Amino acid sequence: MNVQKIILVLVLLVVVMNFAYAAFLNQGSVANTRHNMTQQTMTPIFSGFGNGSIWMNSTRNDYTEVCVYCHTPHGASTAVSLPLWNRTIKATTYTTYNQLGTSSLTQVVSQPGAASLSCLSCHDGQTAIDSIVNMPGSGLYSAAQMTTQNEAFLNSWTGSKANPGMHSGLNSVDPNLGCLVCHSPAGAQGAWTSTPAYTYLDFTVFALGTDLTNDHPVGVTFPSTSGPGTDFNTPASIQGTTRYFDIDGNGKMGSGDVRLYDTGGAAQVECASCHDPHGVPSAGPGSTFKPSFLRVSNTGSALCLTCHIK
Repeated sequence: MNVQKIILVLVLLVVVMNFAYAAFLNQGSVANTRHNMTQQTMTPIFSGFGNGSIWMNSTRNDYTEVCVYCHTPHGASTAVSLPLWNRTIKATTYTTYNQLGTSSLTQVVSQPGAASLSCLSCHDGQTAIDSIVNMPGSGLYSAAQMTTQNEAFLNSWTGSKANPGMHSGLNSVDPNLGCLVCHSPAGAQGAWTSTPAYTYLDFTVFALGTDLTNDHPVGVTFPSTSGPGTDFNTPASIQGTTRYFDIDGNGKMGSGDVRLYDTGGAAQVECASCHDPHGVPSAGPGSTFKPSFLRVSNTGSALCLTCHIK
């Protein structure tokens, strides 16, 4: 092979790698983040790099649609008040932060609300990432899937699919099949990309489990008294039943505004108070999303200081 052909091959390799991994660069839309559960099938040519596509393809249904792993336009779950919700949410009693008995917690803590259960439906590790109520296509709906993961139903998927019976969550019944085999600090699966130059893409995920005592309290009631002389800032605005801190001052609740959810008569902190699963641009449209799907970057404790006066 002459020098020109070698150069051509190298150029083509770089182009394909840029295409294959560009969708993981956390820019533009949720399709370009780790919350796009179809992504690994985009890179079969590079399956040798950690065997990502081979492994992921064998442990879940690939519905070939980004949004369907959480949302559906028809047949949405009626078991939880979330927009067009499509994921299985199992009935669970979580160990909550107040059970630590810390004297610094003075507010009532309930079980996680809907805006936390949406996140926990994956991140508590109990449910497969492909366990949904309404699969794409006709006749692939099961109301029981709202609260129960039915393997036979998931195996009925006839499109692009995983091996029947292999529907993994973060903590699979078989520890050799769970997502954390690869997507944990110990497994540390990632990929190098040349866009931007030689950036390592970290694919580790947060596995919270059902014991939430080691995480920021969710389901915790925000103090009714706040502002000067207290330990908490006052949310300046309200939209519907949701109170929010209007961080950009535009009078509208945007994805970059920390918010408090009222699902039972009181404003509460939930997972989605601080996180937007679709990604929030760090510097305007098209910019890289803030780390960990945060609404506000916590550089200099900015996120914490949105609510807390310290």
